[in-house]
Order: sequence, then structure tokens, then C-alpha cells
Amino acid sequence: MDILLLVGGLLLILLGANGLTDGAASVAKRFRIPSIVIGLTIVAFGTSAPELTVSISSALKGSADIAIGNVVGSNIFNTLMIVGCTALFAPIVITRNTLKREIPLCILSSVALLICANDVFLDGSEENMLGIADGLLLLCFFAIFLSYTFAIAKKDGDTTNPEKEPLQEEDEIRLLPVWKSALYILGGLAGLIIGGNFFVDGAGGIARGLGVSESVIGLTLVAGGTSLPELATSIVAALKKNPEIAIGNAIGSNLFNIFFVLGCSASITPMRLTGITNLDLWVLVGAGILLWLFGLFFGKRTITRIEGSILMLCYAAYMAVLICNL
Repeated sequence: MDILLLVGGLLLILLGANGLTDGAASVAKRFRIPSIVIGLTIVAFGTSAPELTVSISSALKGSADIAIGNVVGSNIFNTLMIVGCTALFAPIVITRNTLKREIPLCILSSVALLICANDVFLDGSEENMLGIADGLLLLCFFAIFLSYTFAIAKKDGDTTNPEKEPLQEEDEIRLLPVWKSALYILGGLAGLIIGGNFFVDGAGGIARGLGVSESVIGLTLVAGGTSLPELATSIVAALKKNPEIAIGNAIGSNLFNIFFVLGCSASITPMRLTGITNLDLWVLVGAGILLWLFGLFFGKRTITRIEGSILMLCYAAYMAVLICNL
């Protein structure tokens, strides 16, 4: 039953995210909102909606380890597995601006989470917690990130934006009737909410049935499930000879997850970190640094197939450590 809840919840989340994105994009196009705004907000939200739904549902139900593990695990999965897997299909060229701006910003977001989640070490507190103040701080970072992204996109005309491919899909946005757009939006929201509840209940039940912590389930099963949209997008992009989308996809999703998803979740209710350790957070920071080093020093700003294999092996090693620590 728990597996059915998990799978059914994930399907509802994916369908809900797709419906909400299509409906919102159609409304935005009807009101002549620029395609760049649609891409940087609605498309970005659509691919990260599963993480947002699961994390907020988990936080409200008191399953903070699933909420935080979902984000940390998803970001590690994005950086190591999605980029690595995409590089196996086709080498990924990294632009100079991505190497100088976006990847360091992604590393900074991971470091910010590491600092916010170390109350015991830094403040001598009794437990590590992401409180309301931490959530509001992360949301402030998200606002700065959005302002920066819009400024860069406006200045460069999308020519150097790592997420330029999704922004060029204006012609693919369907202009739906108003009633159908509203139906898609409402139906998508309902799918996200109901699916999120099912998914969290199923994941929690599986964790209890297997005798493992919710943090491990969040870092592995939940993280992999909610990262399916990013994985599918990156692989399809590689098959269409646009593997560079994987970098923008991973970086954009990682920033959105930490600054917005965790920011919203922690702002709604404080979240205690009981199963998420510094090992997980340092792996998150290290994954971003490794990606940056590969782009900076090897292969002339290109993630080669060998480097992609190394990234995937690093993820496999991390999974092995989690399993051994059960």
C-alpha cells in the first residue's frame, strides 16, 4: 500500500506540475508577458514543483528529515547523477559566465545551507534546526538571485544565460482558452497537493517498514523521484544535441531548491535536523566544487564522458556510504 501511495503520489505530482505549468504559461502568454519571464519563473517553478510540494507537505506533517533530505538529496542527484549521465550521452560545454557566476552561486547556496543547519557547532544550541529566521534569509537570497538573473538576462539578451534553451520555447507554449487554462491551473494545484500528501505518507510508511530513518528515504528514494523532471529534460536535451542545458537545468534547480523550497518550508514551520548530517551537507558542497573544478581546469570548459563517469561514481560512492550507515 505504501508503494502504491508513493508511486501514485509521484504521478499526481508530475501531472500536476505539468498541468500547472501549461496553464500558467498560457495565461502569461495571453497577457503578453515576455518569454524570458515565463522561462525564469513558470518553467523554473514547474521543474522544481515536486520538490516544493514534497518538502512543504513533509514539513507540515512533522517529517522534517524527508523535507530537508529531499532538497539535499535532489541537489546532489542533480549535480552528480544528472550532469554525469548527460555527459555520457554528449560532452557538456560550460559557458564562461556559467563558470564565473552561476556555479559559484550554486556553491554559495550550499555553503549557506551548511551554515544555517549547524546551530549546535556554531551557536552551541541543543539541536540543529532550520528556523523561521533561516527560512526568511533563504527567501531573501532567492529574491536577490531572481533580480540578478533578470538583470543578466536583460543585459545579455539571453545569449549567455545557461537556461537559454527553455526560454527559446515561446513558440511551443500553447495558447489555451481561458476556461481550460483555469482548469489546468486548478487541477495542477490539486494534483500537487493531493500527490504530495500521498507521496509523503508512502515514503514515511516505507521508511518505517524497512526500519530506516526518514532522512535516508528523503536523501535517496524521495530525492530521486522528485528529480525525474530534471533527469528527463537533461537526457532529452542531450539526445537533441543540446547537452549544455543539463548545466543550466541542474544549477537552476539547485538554487531554486535551497533558496525557495527550503526557504518556504522553514518559513512555514521550523524544521529539526535529526537525520541529516554534516556528511550529507559537505557532499552537497563538494559536488558543486567538483563540477566547478572540472569545468575550470579540465577539457577546456567541457564536462567530458570521463568526467561524467567520475561524477556518477561519486554519487554511487555516496549511496554506498548511506547504505553502510543504515
